[in-house]
Amino acid sequence: MGFIAFLILGLIAGAIAKMILPGRQGGGWIATLVLGVIGALLGGWLGGLLFNVPLENFWSIQTWLVAIVGALIVLVIYGFVTRKSSNRA
Repeated sequence: MGFIAFLILGLIAGAIAKMILPGRQGGGWIATLVLGVIGALLGGWLGGLLFNVPLENFWSIQTWLVAIVGALIVLVIYGFVTRKSSNRA
C-alpha cells in the first residue's frame, strides 16, 4: 500500500476509533487523527505478527479492522497517559 493511502487509512481509522471510543482524550481532532495513523501502524504490525494479516490492500476489510483496532489501542493508552498527567497538576 502506498504512503498516501496509508495516511488516509490511518486518518479514517482514527476518526472511526474516536467515534467508537468517545471521551475526553486531550489534543482534539488533530491529535486523534495522528494517533489514528500511529494506531494503523500498530494494528498492521500486530496483525502481521499475531494473525499474519498485514496492511496490504486499501480496500480489504482485514486491513481496516486491524487499523481500527490499533487506533483504539493507541487511543486507550493515550487516554490513560493524559488522564494521569492531568491528575497530578
